[in-house]
Amino acid sequence: MITESHRPSRISRRFAGLRESGEMGIVAYITAGDPSFAATLKFVIAIAEAGADVIELGVPFSDPLADGPTIQRASERALKNGATLPQLIDLVRQIRKADSPANEVPIVLFSYYNPVFQMGLEKFAASASAAGADGVLITDLTLEESEPYRGIMAAHHLDTVFLGAPTSTDERLEKIAAYSSGFLYLISRTGVTGVKDALPDDLPALLRRARHVTQLPLAVGFGISLPGHVSVLGGLADAAVVGSALVSEIEKATANDSSEAAITAAANALADRIRSLKAAARAGLSRREVPMHQGEATS
Repeated sequence: MITESHRPSRISRRFAGLRESGEMGIVAYITAGDPSFAATLKFVIAIAEAGADVIELGVPFSDPLADGPTIQRASERALKNGATLPQLIDLVRQIRKADSPANEVPIVLFSYYNPVFQMGLEKFAASASAAGADGVLITDLTLEESEPYRGIMAAHHLDTVFLGAPTSTDERLEKIAAYSSGFLYLISRTGVTGVKDALPDDLPALLRRARHVTQLPLAVGFGISLPGHVSVLGGLADAAVVGSALVSEIEKATANDSSEAAITAAANALADRIRSLKAAARAGLSRREVPMHQGEATS
């Protein structure tokens, strides 16, 4: 019998299911509270119903240095509308009560360290876990300073996702992976988030290096926006992370109009985008002919 402390997380179970079906996952990022938390709830439901495998909810922050202009503007709009971390945690609770596939989709809270530190690690972890969150990704927390954070998150059964970059050495990648649970998030390029036309030529090398040091699922983000990107990643990564492209759809529909019609239009646009990405994840190069064994990369 599996004890509570060793029970696979919702994130791990989702990636195990994807592996069994030979399918790449789609991790969808949106900034919570843009333009409102009520709107974000509708967006999450739309994204989950369209097939997103994991949803990252961005915690609005006043100085989002790792994010490009699109997500920076989303954070500004959310903060201007009064978004707070406790409200975001309450949003997770509402998602779990929804009569929708959203109530079972894995949720990762994507944040800078300051909002979490200000709330208090123990209070944050207890509240997030009780609400139904599954993991946390802190973009600016270094491995060397993460021990208290990791211990508290683990005590509340929250996965800790860390970032690996093209500039990470093999030794550093191994350490990042050792401190991660759920999945390892690989940044496709140096710099900030944002939509790009093509993926970096050296990305396959980064994925190969990561495969050598971890059996965790590998998710690739920064610049992923098109079905073609997902196809290129097929057989190399376990999931593609899509953020700026989704946040841009919300911005186009609601930045100057937060009416119910505009929010519905944004939700429809998000769902269409996710469906196109999932179609690419289920076909062509993205389709694995046999389930990939842990620690092995398909050709």
